[in-house]
Amino acid sequence: MSLDDLRPHLFSDPQHPDWVPYRTSYYNEMWGFCLSHRALEALREDRYEVRIDSSLTQGALSYGECVIPGAVDDEVLISCHACHPSLCNDNLSGIAVATELAQRLLGLPLHYTYRFIFIPGTIGAITWLARNEERLPSIKHGLVAANLGDPGHMHYKRSRRGSAEIDRVVEHVLRRQGGDFTVIDFSPYGYDERQFCSPGINLPVGSLTRTPYDQLREYHSSADNLDLVRAPFLAHSLETYWAVIQVLERNRKYLNLQPKCEPQLGRRGLYSLIGGGTDKRQREMALLWVLNLSDGDHSLLDIVERSGLDFRVVADAATALMRCDLLAAVGDNGAKTEVDIPVVGCRSRIFAER
Repeated sequence: MSLDDLRPHLFSDPQHPDWVPYRTSYYNEMWGFCLSHRALEALREDRYEVRIDSSLTQGALSYGECVIPGAVDDEVLISCHACHPSLCNDNLSGIAVATELAQRLLGLPLHYTYRFIFIPGTIGAITWLARNEERLPSIKHGLVAANLGDPGHMHYKRSRRGSAEIDRVVEHVLRRQGGDFTVIDFSPYGYDERQFCSPGINLPVGSLTRTPYDQLREYHSSADNLDLVRAPFLAHSLETYWAVIQVLERNRKYLNLQPKCEPQLGRRGLYSLIGGGTDKRQREMALLWVLNLSDGDHSLLDIVERSGLDFRVVADAATALMRCDLLAAVGDNGAKTEVDIPVVGCRSRIFAER
């Protein structure tokens, strides 16, 4: 081929002449090569031989799936892309965080069942949904994991429902972490949340990332590499996901078993178990808020949002009240389990600084 005939099939990025862009054409029968703009400009007027070694045949789509059973069949879905893992932040960071998250959950007494899927973007989500329609009513919460290793702050894109429990939990966790974060409403463009939130599916699935793809200049290029992804950012993303799971695990509705006026807490040893200072005041208020709003209709997250208290303080208060037979869990056939592991400070062994 002449260089003029070849040029329409060569893809480069003039704004970043040393980067090789990542371009795909999944659904159109065309071909091309990606190269740096500097290499493109160095090509001479000449004749070029082009070899495309591929075929269009009936095949199969492969994806990975890991299911960790809990006390109930209701599921939390974690989805990450595995279509181009050579791109470190766009694909591999989500795979790494999801894998470590699954390893942490193994062997714990979980309330929910956790389903991790490792799929090609778009077509993988569509395939998984087509093969699992009967399972969809069991999915109560979900997150799409991608772009989790770059230096940007956390971004959350709400589910199509907008105020699903997962939306409220993630926003609570981000507020309590401190630091910058961004929350945006759902839009039908982006990662696989748009498939999980399509109108005929409408699952409560949001997207929790660091820098969104449309704000990451290294996105879909050779610059998305190990120089961009760093251990502290991966570890922070992991702890954010872990904090979300802890809130989901403990967020239940309760019923005050002595709802007519305030029960005497001192003789039950509840005040004596409380430390001093501001922490004591918070725990006292948590006990009172839980007793007051535990009418079978309010969840712990409802109580947290109304009281302004930290979720863990409120959940610990509920546990203490249950032990004194002042509170009973409702729904999910009564009993619940907890993941009582610190939300922060559990730095992952696989994210040790290089």
